[in-house]
Amino acid sequence: MLRDDDPPERQVAKLRRISDVLIDRIDRLEASRGSAWSMFQAAVALEQEVMARTRELEQAMADLSQRNRELAVARAAAEEANRSKTRFLRAASHDLVQPLSAARLFLSALTDTPMDDQQKELTQRLSGAFESVEQLMHAVLDISRLDSQRIEFNRQPVALGDLFRRLAAEFAPMAQAKGLRLGFVPTDVVVESDPIFLRRIAQNLVSNAIKYTHTGGVVVGVRRRGAVGWLCVFDSGMGIPAVDRNRIFDEFQRLGHDSGTPGMGLGLSIVRRACAKLGHPISLSSEAMRGTLFRVGLPLIDGDAPRRSTPQDAAIRGLRGRVALVVENDDAMRRGYEMILAERLGMIPRVTGGTAEALAAMGDEPPDAIIADYSLEGGDTGIAAIDALRAAAARPVPAVVVTAHRDPDIARACAARGVPLLEKPVRPSELGEALVDLLR
Repeated sequence: MLRDDDPPERQVAKLRRISDVLIDRIDRLEASRGSAWSMFQAAVALEQEVMARTRELEQAMADLSQRNRELAVARAAAEEANRSKTRFLRAASHDLVQPLSAARLFLSALTDTPMDDQQKELTQRLSGAFESVEQLMHAVLDISRLDSQRIEFNRQPVALGDLFRRLAAEFAPMAQAKGLRLGFVPTDVVVESDPIFLRRIAQNLVSNAIKYTHTGGVVVGVRRRGAVGWLCVFDSGMGIPAVDRNRIFDEFQRLGHDSGTPGMGLGLSIVRRACAKLGHPISLSSEAMRGTLFRVGLPLIDGDAPRRSTPQDAAIRGLRGRVALVVENDDAMRRGYEMILAERLGMIPRVTGGTAEALAAMGDEPPDAIIADYSLEGGDTGIAAIDALRAAAARPVPAVVVTAHRDPDIARACAARGVPLLEKPVRPSELGEALVDLLR
């Protein structure tokens, strides 16, 4: 602070100090103003950057929404295409399998006639060709149905003893042709499953085991483990390398060391799909040069299945002279049934094309058994024919339905009436077994 009594030199020194302080304050103020301006400019630039990024994000979100809409449309189109494929296969299965089923009946009747060696060879080759076509057709239909999201299963008690007996009759010729032993361990185990798909699982496992076994044999049995019965299929084949044990369950996959084995590589894919849908666990264990064991876990049901003691040949002889009323609208199938029923089984066939014709043919003498195709003309069905014939006979005439439609509603309708269901192409041996069971 300046004083009047200060000497000039002191006043000058004070003024200099005051001036330095003021200049310092001005410098700090200018520096602060410059920093604030820079901050303001940085804030403006940052805001512009945020706005640009926001616009880019909004554009990206719009693009993503458009892609999602396109993906939803593509998914809907794919699902509709898959449903259309399933509907087509379901609708066309009857027309596809019908001529094949008739051809199998004719071929079976042909094998019962006297033939020379060349004719026998031709017949065997024809049988093999039909077998391949049938397996491939069943595989395509099975995969299509198992891939459907609306598939329904007809779960019911299944006697594994009966299943083993049918499989033994079906695969014995295949095993004998390769010089293999095929054994089924007798059992009274009853499990819960879909009988059609369980049989398809077992068929594929046994067929696969025989195809990939060249010496020794195949053994099929069941082992109880708590509440689960494990269906076991063991073969003495080459074994499955560890690197291939997951791959073999994919479509069109076959082991490299047996590339000459017939088949399309679809059997185990069907087994995996069916077991997954039914909730049946599946496992395999294998050792090189010592064979493979496939195991399928099935829920056990308390109670034993009745044992069958009647020899099959004697049971078939018991069909002779019995009357079988056939309800089938296809001419070729009617002729095939006539030949098999009359010439192989010794029965008396009455062949009709629909419910009205069957009622007229029955008259006052009900047949011993009814064989009805499910799909008839004009909306008529085999189930309707069986109901009408039973009502006219005033008793539950034994009956069997044959169909190419794999519809759970048909299976439930047959089960409600106590009518067994056979799938086309029907084998003469299966038809004979079904009639033996009905008329026992």
